[in-house]
Amino acid sequence: MPRYKLEIEYDGTGFVGWQRQENGPSVQQSIEEAVEKFCGTVTNVPSAGRTDSGVHARAMVAHVDIDGDYQGAKVRDAINFHLKPRPIAILSAERVSEEFHARFSCVRRAYEYRITNRRMPLALDVNRTWRVWPSLDADAMDDAAQVLVGRHDFTTFRSVKCQSESAVKSLEEISVMRAGEDVFIRCAARSFLHNQVRSFAGTLAEVGKGKWTKRDLSDALNAADRARCGPVAPPEGLYFIRADYAAGNRS
Repeated sequence: MPRYKLEIEYDGTGFVGWQRQENGPSVQQSIEEAVEKFCGTVTNVPSAGRTDSGVHARAMVAHVDIDGDYQGAKVRDAINFHLKPRPIAILSAERVSEEFHARFSCVRRAYEYRITNRRMPLALDVNRTWRVWPSLDADAMDDAAQVLVGRHDFTTFRSVKCQSESAVKSLEEISVMRAGEDVFIRCAARSFLHNQVRSFAGTLAEVGKGKWTKRDLSDALNAADRARCGPVAPPEGLYFIRADYAAGNRS
C-alpha cells in the first residue's frame, strides 16, 4: 500500500493532543477520519511527536498508508478538504518508501516555546503564547540554559506521568532569544521526555526574572529530583517546529 509523508500545521487549542484518546478530539483522529472520507482507507497515522493538549505544531511530520496511487498534491488537498473547519492543515504530502516511519525514522526533533513578555493582557494571541511579566533578561536565560546541553539525567524536568523507560537523554541544542516583546526558547534533541520543554521554559523564566541563577539551574539538574523543578510553563506557548530524517527522508 502506498505510503505518504505528511507535514502538518495545527492549532492544538481544543484538542486533547496529537494522539487519539477516548476523552476528547485529537489531531490524529481528525486526520484519520479525513483520510477515510477521502479514499475509504481506515488507517493509523503515526507522527514524529506526541504533543499534549493545547500544544501546537508548525511542521509536525506523520505518515499515512493509502489504498490508491495518488499524486502528493492530491493527497494534501483532499485531506485538507475533509479536515474543514478544524484548525489543521496538511502543508505537504509526498510518496515515500514503505520503510519510512514518521516516528522511528526521525533522528532529531525541535520545539520552540514562545513567551510574550509584557504587562498588558493578550488580545490577539490568546492560546498562542504565555504572557509573562515582569521583564525577562533573555541573555541571562540563554547563558543559564547552556548547562542543560549534553547527556544528563533529566528527572528534574520530567513529568511524573512520563512513560519513558529512562530519564537520561541528550539535549543537543537550546537557545533563548528576544524579538521585540517575545522571548523564544528553542530546543533540539533526538527525543524528549514528557513536559521536558515546558519544564525548561518555566524554570528559565525564573532565571529571566532574577529569581534563579545559573548555579541554581545547574544544582536543580544535578539533583535529579522533580521537586527541584521551577514552575512548569503552560501548553499554549509550545510549538513542535521540525523533524529531521536521514538523507532522503529529511523534513
